[in-house]
Amino acid sequence: MPSSHRSEVLSATGSAPGKVILCGEHSVVYGQPAIAVPVSDLRAQAQITAAAPGSGLRLVAADLGETVTLRTAPADHPLAAIARLTLAEIGAAAPDAVLTVRSALPIAAGLGSGAAVSVALARALATFLGRELTAETVSALAYKVEKIYHGTPSGIDNTVVAWERPVYFVKGSLPEVFSIATPFHLLIADSGQYSSTRAVVAAIRSRRDVDPSRFAAPFKRMGEITRQARIAIASGELPALGVLLDENQALLADLGVSTPEIDRLVNAARAAGAWGAKLTGAGAGGNIIALVAAASLPGVREALRAAGAVHVWHTEVA
Repeated sequence: MPSSHRSEVLSATGSAPGKVILCGEHSVVYGQPAIAVPVSDLRAQAQITAAAPGSGLRLVAADLGETVTLRTAPADHPLAAIARLTLAEIGAAAPDAVLTVRSALPIAAGLGSGAAVSVALARALATFLGRELTAETVSALAYKVEKIYHGTPSGIDNTVVAWERPVYFVKGSLPEVFSIATPFHLLIADSGQYSSTRAVVAAIRSRRDVDPSRFAAPFKRMGEITRQARIAIASGELPALGVLLDENQALLADLGVSTPEIDRLVNAARAAGAWGAKLTGAGAGGNIIALVAAASLPGVREALRAAGAVHVWHTEVA
């Protein structure tokens, strides 16, 4: 039986970053490695406050103008799902409270918005009930909700968002946090195109099922690029990392997940002095990342805006 006891905390908060995949998207679904890093400057925030006795737990998605009550929300509602999973994990009954989630992360843009919301909500709810969740636990809970969003997720989003550390990831294996010799700067540019990770991943899977040989070599090379990228990051060889990002982009474009809008942003970043640039996430829209020296940040940012970026964000990976 879940416990009805909770501490006298009247409010609590939780937070989680976004993420970008540096290299290895799509191939990671098929056993190749990928590297993802947190975007700590773009975050999801959750706040929970006590409510009148008997009112139950209300979940508010402030950015969407949506409110649901936990006791009546459907099983596949993402906010309700992570709340129920968290309560089951800590063995607690739903409190009488209002839990509000806000996020600076754009939806369906490859930045891990769904995972960030899940992690922030789980942390706030657990803290409100006098418990703390480890990164490993909250990652596992968020992964279950990622299945609602994406169908067959790789697990990389929830992992890097929960740990908030650069992660070398192979599906089915424990994530590896690895060292960074030199902090580096990324610019993230929004193409303005909606992208459904579930749809794009499913489309690649369908094509691969029809012609596995078409994808074997590109996916293998993406894995090699990722392993080389890890070495470049660990040794501080940032220009070499940029070359690897460019090659990864060429392979993704060959698979058909780039778009003219993404290509225009990638080319603009490179022309303005970025060491390398590529799409991040599923592709077919969403965002690109550009690896940029600190001195080149203003020029590359302006070039991306001139090339049509709807938003340009900066994050330092340290």
